[in-house]
Parts: sequence; C-alpha cells; structure tokens
Amino acid sequence: MDRSLYIAMNGAKQTLLAQTANANNLANSQTTGFKSDLEQFSSRPMYGAGYPTRVYAMNEKPWLDFSQGPIQTTGNDLDVAISGEGYLAVQGADGGEAYTRAGDLRVTPEGLLQTGAGLQVLGQDGPIVIPPAEKMTIGSDGTISIVPLGAGNVTTLVEVDRIKLVREAPENLEKTNDGLLHTKNGNPAAVDANVRLAQGMLEGSNVNAITAMVDMIELARNFELQTKVMKSVDQNSAAGTKLMQLS
Repeated sequence: MDRSLYIAMNGAKQTLLAQTANANNLANSQTTGFKSDLEQFSSRPMYGAGYPTRVYAMNEKPWLDFSQGPIQTTGNDLDVAISGEGYLAVQGADGGEAYTRAGDLRVTPEGLLQTGAGLQVLGQDGPIVIPPAEKMTIGSDGTISIVPLGAGNVTTLVEVDRIKLVREAPENLEKTNDGLLHTKNGNPAAVDANVRLAQGMLEGSNVNAITAMVDMIELARNFELQTKVMKSVDQNSAAGTKLMQLS
C-alpha cells in the first residue's frame, strides 16, 4: 500500500513540474525568438537498503526545440531576423556572453543597442554604442552603419560596429533560468561570417499554442488521477485498520 501512495505522490509532484514548464511555454507563445522546452517522463527504480521495490517518476528536460519560429515582416529598420541557423550575442545579467534569436532591437537614449528585453547587444569589442544619427541601417552580415546627426550628405554612411553573430551546434548549448542560451563549457562562441540577418523582420516564438493547451489539459487530468489514487489508498488503509480492530 505504501508503494502505491509513494508512486502516486511522486507522480503528482512531477506532473506539477511539467505543468509549470508547459505553462512557461504557453506564456511565451508570443515572445520574439523564444525556443520551447521539451518535456518527458521516465520511471526510475528507488535504490537503497534492500531490493529496489519502489519506483519513482522523474520529469526531465531532455532537449530544446531549436526549430525556427515564423518570420514576420515589420518594416522596422531596427528589427532583424536570422536567416537559417545562428544567434545574436548579447550580454547576460551576470555580465557574461549569451545568445538569443530575438532581434527586436532598440537604441536607448544613452546610445546603447539593446534587445526588446533590455539586453545589450555585443559587437566586435563588447556592447555596441550608437552615436547620434539621423538614420541607421543593419547589413545582412550584422554591420551597423549610420548617417551621423547633422551630416551634410545624408547618403554618406559611416560604419559603427558589427553585431557578433555566432553559430553553435544545439548539443553545445543550454538554456538557463534567464531564458538565454549559453555554451555548456562556458567559453564564448566564435564569430561565424556565414550567419546572415534580414532587416525589417522578426522571428516569432516556435511554441504551438494549441499543442501547449492540449498538453495543459492532459497534465491537469493526470494530476487529478494521481490525487484520486492517493485518496483511494488512504481509504483502503483506513478500511484495513478498521478490520484489524474488529478482529
């Protein structure tokens, strides 16, 4: 009886963890460049003193869905989408280098080039700073050119910096709690000259909202089933105790 209770309790706990990850995917179904987390359950034997007669379920995140999200045309000069494989290099909250597909860029009043989430975009020598300009363009290779503010000839472009574009194999990347991709060995990825940008476009989230909703319903039913099993085990235990008292 205790085995049934343990299995049901553990299953309910892992179902809640899976529901949390699924809810996070659903909440980011409209987030630019978001990559959904994949979930799976596995059964493991409980090792300890004696024979492994107990088992437990484990919710795992074996992989990320690295597939490309839908490309939307915005016409905004500061919006860029990566054509094919590759990532933009940004500065994470810890000051280290991280990677994203979110190309909704903006220039702060201080001239810093950032993503829509407020992350500083990295160039060849660190965070990119844009001087006051009348116009700014981003080339397919990440080169940033501007028409300086007050320039007499508006057709004269001045190259400011180049966005660091990298390409890493999926197995070398991991997504951490900040929602950004990092190299597993902690070393910065090398610049890849073959990565290309498309200006005036954005890559959307690759989360399928309908699939996420179906998964949410299924996980909710699984949790309800596990709680019913725990209740049944409790009732059986009470009935068994009563019978022992009568005997």
